[in-house]
Amino acid sequence: MANTPQSKKRARQNEKRFAFNKARRSRIRTYLRKVEEAIESGDQAAATAALKVAQPELMRGVTKGVYHKNTASRKMSRLASRVKSLG
Repeated sequence: MANTPQSKKRARQNEKRFAFNKARRSRIRTYLRKVEEAIESGDQAAATAALKVAQPELMRGVTKGVYHKNTASRKMSRLASRVKSLG
């Protein structure tokens, strides 16, 4: 348990940051799921459109510190190659 005023404040900040990051992660996963569903349906046009919308969201997660840069790049690369193989 936090004892000093500084540690109490840090605990409050961490709770707030955790909530923001959780919401951000959830939002990104939703966009990625939409791409996955479009790939599953076999519709390349829909998958490409979903990928174009998901990419900035995923990279925004990188700038906000939710994902590591290489993780996001790997996810984008794998999704893009799967979308491309539909055609």
